[in-house]
Amino acid sequence: MKKGIHPEYDYVVFRDSSSNTDFLIRSTCKSDKTVTWTDGNTYPLIHLDISSASHPVYTGEKQQAKSEGRVAQFNKRFGNTASKSR
Repeated sequence: MKKGIHPEYDYVVFRDSSSNTDFLIRSTCKSDKTVTWTDGNTYPLIHLDISSASHPVYTGEKQQAKSEGRVAQFNKRFGNTASKSR
């Protein structure tokens, strides 16, 4: 390998926010945040929204079927402001 052209490849902790699970793996990702791992060393910390610990494909959990239609979901989220202004 040529020297000086490859990114630094070192240990990084990835934290899944939805399942609060941590993974210590090697990566080229960088972060300003750090965390102390169980071995006592400090590693960069990167937050993830979803990973294999929380994704339904890997966990085997089925998604719940939606019982409301799109219009009902919209009105629930934003309120029925269009009819109030008339």
